[in-house]
Amino acid sequence: MDINVSTPSILFPAISLLLLAFTNRFLALANLIRQLHDQYKLKPEPAVLAQMAHLRHRLLLIRNMQACGVSSMVMCIVCIGMVLLSQPNLALISFILSLLLMLASLALSLREILISYRALEMHLADIEELHRED
Repeated sequence: MDINVSTPSILFPAISLLLLAFTNRFLALANLIRQLHDQYKLKPEPAVLAQMAHLRHRLLLIRNMQACGVSSMVMCIVCIGMVLLSQPNLALISFILSLLLMLASLALSLREILISYRALEMHLADIEELHRED
């Protein structure tokens, strides 16, 4: 496979958009954690403690998503450097690593979305249960 400078460059917009989306997820989660923290300080509830374990797991996933995304971007830059230094084998290896890191980032994102989905399903079920009791 022949790699030129434009090959890894096509990943820059995709990786940038992924990092933006991951940052937005992080900020939303950070706001939720801060709200739960304030709520728990006012009125400690066991349900909030149970949510914290899930939120901590999601926070870890988002951190790893961002780390893989940034690493993917770095490997794209390394790939461009290897192309410019006329090192086609190293360029190919760094490009493949970049793609694998992006794939890992997306897989972690999917895992985090599924956890978030399950948490929302639990809230909806709770609301429906409260509605049935009325």
